[in-house]
Amino acid sequence: MLEKVRLAKFIAHAGVCSRKQASRLIDQGEVTVNGRAANHIDHVDEHDDVIVLGEKISAKAPLTYFAYHKPVGIDCKLNADDPTSLIHSLPKTTRVYPIGRLDKDSRGLLILTNDGEFCNQLIHPDYHQPKRYLVTVDKPLYSDFCNKMANGVPVDRQITLPCEVTQVTETQFCIVLKQGLNRQIRKMARFCGYKVIDLYRTDIAKLSLTTLNLPEGQIVSIKKSDIL
Repeated sequence: MLEKVRLAKFIAHAGVCSRKQASRLIDQGEVTVNGRAANHIDHVDEHDDVIVLGEKISAKAPLTYFAYHKPVGIDCKLNADDPTSLIHSLPKTTRVYPIGRLDKDSRGLLILTNDGEFCNQLIHPDYHQPKRYLVTVDKPLYSDFCNKMANGVPVDRQITLPCEVTQVTETQFCIVLKQGLNRQIRKMARFCGYKVIDLYRTDIAKLSLTTLNLPEGQIVSIKKSDIL
């Protein structure tokens, strides 16, 4: 790294977390620069002493990418004190974090990486990367359900963006989203009168669990080009 860059970008490039998460750590006082509490306006390079969560970080870590087939019951929060945390399933050889999350009651495809810039490409709404889910609900779908969901419904004081929704069985539908509000599919279904009893993410961008043939609970190394 030949020139100084903003601290959050430096932390993301080092593979610690995304820029957004780095900003939170700075706000929480978990980052120091050259022995003092860090500021968002700090610019640093490889010659500065940057400590994040008590650990010195280097300028740039080798970028790695993994696909993980998350089971129900695994929490995507990286909390080492929680036996159900995803952190206990991560590779031990390099520090990675999930791009986006699946809630504890959901299952399916997660992408894990230390590439903070790539993380932004996948989760920022400006890039509109599709994510496909297979969803099972508690009772038969009524005739207009898919159209209602596809056109957008109120969630967290906003109308969800138009999306693709197709019926698969009497109680199951497939939905492709290009946004990621908190527990969005569950809240959309609830608004339409249904309770989600199984939520399974099968695809992110062009990466698919079907193609990977990845058993539940397993993790595999992938290439960036497998995703986009």
